Amino acid sequence: MSAAAPTYLERLGARSAATGTVLCLGIDPDPAGLPDGFTPDIAGIEAFATLLLEACLPFVAAVKPNLAFFEAYGSGGWAALERVRARIPADVPVIADAKRGDISTTSARQVVAYFDHLGVDAVTISPYLGEEAIAGYLERADRFAYVLCRTSNPGAAEVQGLPVAARDAAADRAAAPAEPLWARVARDVATWGPGGTAGLVIGATAPDELRAVRAISPGLAILVPGVGAQGGDIGAVLAAGPATESPAGDRPGGGLLVNVSRGIASRAVGPTAPGARPDLGERLAEAARSWSRTLPVLP
Repeated sequence: MSAAAPTYLERLGARSAATGTVLCLGIDPDPAGLPDGFTPDIAGIEAFATLLLEACLPFVAAVKPNLAFFEAYGSGGWAALERVRARIPADVPVIADAKRGDISTTSARQVVAYFDHLGVDAVTISPYLGEEAIAGYLERADRFAYVLCRTSNPGAAEVQGLPVAARDAAADRAAAPAEPLWARVARDVATWGPGGTAGLVIGATAPDELRAVRAISPGLAILVPGVGAQGGDIGAVLAAGPATESPAGDRPGGGLLVNVSRGIASRAVGPTAPGARPDLGERLAEAARSWSRTLPVLP
């Protein structure tokens, strides 16, 4: 009888331990912001994404391509995304930044598209339609779903901060106090699926909410955007981000991933600074190396 495949959290922990960092490389190649020499079309997008991977892979725990930057080019963009995915080694977790979430049958087809066809390890999803709508993402122990909880954009609190009434205990739900919507999402996601296949997206620009979420859900893995160009609080992320309980807390890195996109990619744009390396790949590698040291796996 063959051994069970490692879970997503096991593979993430192994990669974090191997690289010594919780850095996640975001691939968000905007055609308007590519370096000189890269055409503002899908060919330039793919070429720059390939350069990012070649330069940065040794220094990152995971890779997160933003699908919209490829989907904007139709079938050619999807084909380019498939080729980019194929260049990422099997030991590097790949997160599709898709922010999906739909009714059950549509969700089931999305699961096939991302997990089976594209072959990613995790997907970002919206909880707006409830657990039932995203159950298919949670069923596979070797795959993972990062549920949007408290995002990093300036308008996040407009909906995510809405007050939710207290909830009495029921057969299928534990009691909950009156709290903001993001807190209720964090509380409920901890009970979704078989365990160990769901985590949260919490922006580094909301450090108070991150600390509160960690108290509510001490065992969930967290994906954190917003520390680079958005100026999030790195200290708060490293202090509160790692899980302290199972299923994520007993692994290197505590299930934490901190995404950096523009903070790395921008190093290849514009004139070479005095004393900097002229080669674009070397500049990107140096940026990734610096971020990996800024975001270490902490004991």
